Amino acid sequence: MQPSDIDLLGRVALGFALAFAIGFERELRGSSAGGRTFSLIGTAAAAVAAVTGKSSPQALAGIITGVGLIGGGLILKGRDDIVPGITTAAAVFAVAAVGLVVGLGHFGLGLVLGLLTLLIFVLRYVPTSGCSTPVHTPASSAATKIRRLDDPPQRGPQLAMRCLA
Repeated sequence: MQPSDIDLLGRVALGFALAFAIGFERELRGSSAGGRTFSLIGTAAAAVAAVTGKSSPQALAGIITGVGLIGGGLILKGRDDIVPGITTAAAVFAVAAVGLVVGLGHFGLGLVLGLLTLLIFVLRYVPTSGCSTPVHTPASSAATKIRRLDDPPQRGPQLAMRCLA
C-alpha cells in the first residue's frame, strides 16, 4: 500500500523539524553549518526516503554519499593537528540519518535519534553543580562560548568557561 500524500508530508515535516532543532543549536554555538544547512539536509533525506521507500536502496545510499561530500567540505585541518568542523560534519551525518529514518516511516526512532543528537550537544553546556572556580580555556580545547540570539556570529579564537574538577 502506498502512503498518502498527507503521510509523506508528515514524514518530511518531522524530518525538517528535527533537523532544524539540531541546526539551530549548532548555529547558536557558532558552527560553520546552522539551521538552514541542517534543515535542507534533513528535509531532503526525509523526502527521498519517503518517496523511494524501501524500493530503491540505491537512492538511500546516494543520500549517505552526498552527505559524506558535504561533511568533507566542512572539515578543514587546522593548526596543531586540531580538526575544526569534525563535530559539525558528524552532526550533518546524524541529521541525514534522522531524515532517512523518519522518511521511511519510523517516527519514534527518528524522534529519539534527533533528541539524542541534540542532547549530545546541549549536555556540554549544562553547568555542573558546585562550580566555584571557573577556568578560561581556549575554544579549540573546550566548549565555545554560549551566544545570545542577538550576538553576531563569531569566528576565530574564543574563550569558554570550565570548572576545575
